[in-house]
Amino acid sequence: MPDLPEKMTAMAITAPGGPDVLGAERRHVPVPLGSEILIKVEAAGVNRPDVMQRMGLYPPPKDASDLPGLEVAGTIVSTGTAATRYAVGDKVCALVPGGGYAEYCKVEEGHALPVPKGLSMVEAAALPETFFTVWSNVFDRIGLKAGENFLVHGGTSGIGTTAIQLAKAFGATVFTTVGSDEKVEAVKALGADHAVNYNRQDFVETFLEITNKEGIHAILDMIGGDYVEKNWKVAAVEGRICQIATMNGTSEEVNFSRLMMKRLTHTGSTLRPRDKAFKAAIAAALEEKVWPLIEVGTIRPLIDSTFPLEQVADAHRRMESSGHIGKIMLTVGS
Repeated sequence: MPDLPEKMTAMAITAPGGPDVLGAERRHVPVPLGSEILIKVEAAGVNRPDVMQRMGLYPPPKDASDLPGLEVAGTIVSTGTAATRYAVGDKVCALVPGGGYAEYCKVEEGHALPVPKGLSMVEAAALPETFFTVWSNVFDRIGLKAGENFLVHGGTSGIGTTAIQLAKAFGATVFTTVGSDEKVEAVKALGADHAVNYNRQDFVETFLEITNKEGIHAILDMIGGDYVEKNWKVAAVEGRICQIATMNGTSEEVNFSRLMMKRLTHTGSTLRPRDKAFKAAIAAALEEKVWPLIEVGTIRPLIDSTFPLEQVADAHRRMESSGHIGKIMLTVGS
C-alpha cells in the first residue's frame, strides 16, 4: 500500500456566492472505513448541483463531505476493512456524495465502477453523475422502451448528451431542445433524430407535427417553470414525464385537466440523498448494460472543456454561461 500524505489540497466553498468563493484549502486525507475505498483523484466532473451548492441552495446530505464534486476517476490507494471488490492500484470512476474537488476522495466501493477500456481518466470521470441520473430516471423510473419517442431538454448539457446517446442506443426516437443552431448540429451528430432551437421554434408545435400529433412517450426535464405545461401539451396519451431539476423555477399554474385527459404520469427524483443500496443497484445495472456499449464506442462521454483543479472558478463560469456542449471537467495533480 502506498504511503499517503496526511494533508491534501481541496477546493472548498468559503461562503455562499459566485465562482470566486471557491478557494484552495489544506484538508486531512479521508480515511476509508468499512466498505469504502480511497481514490487518488486524477479527474473530477463539474455539475449543475455543484453550482447550486456553491450558491448556498443545495446543501450536502448528512455525513457527506462539505466539499463540492459528485464524480471522480483515479487510482485506489487504500481500502476499508470490509471492502472486497477492488484492490489498491485499480483504476475506477465513482459517484460520490461530495468531496470530488480534492486530491483524494473516499466512496462506497459499490458506487465505483472500473474505468471502461479505451477511456481516459477525464472521460471516465465524466460518466458517473449523468449516467447514474439518466439510467435511474429514464430507464428505471419512467421505463423508456425501444420504439418510443423520447424528449430530453437541454440536449447539450451533460445530462442531455448522455440521455441522447443512451436513448438512441436502446432504440428510442430521440427529440431534444437546445439554445442555438450550433447546438442543433451538435446534438444531431450525437444521434438526436429531431432537435429544436427553442429561441427560434416552438418545440410543442414542432414535435407534435413531426409525430403526426401522437406526441412524446417519455420526457426528461430539468427546466421546470413553464416547461411543465408545455411537456403536458407535447406528451402522448399515457406519456411519462420525469422532473430532475427546476432551473426555470417552479410552475405557478398548470392545467390538471390535461394530466387527467391524457392519463399522464409526472414523477421526479433527486439522486444525491438516496441510500447506498439504491446507488449500488444503479452501478450494477450500468456495468452490465451500458459499460459494454462504452467499451465498443457506441456511447462516449462528450467533453466540452477541461480545467486544472486550481481553476475551478473558471470551470463554474463556463457552466453558468450555458455555452458548453458536453461535460466540463477538472484535472487533479500532474
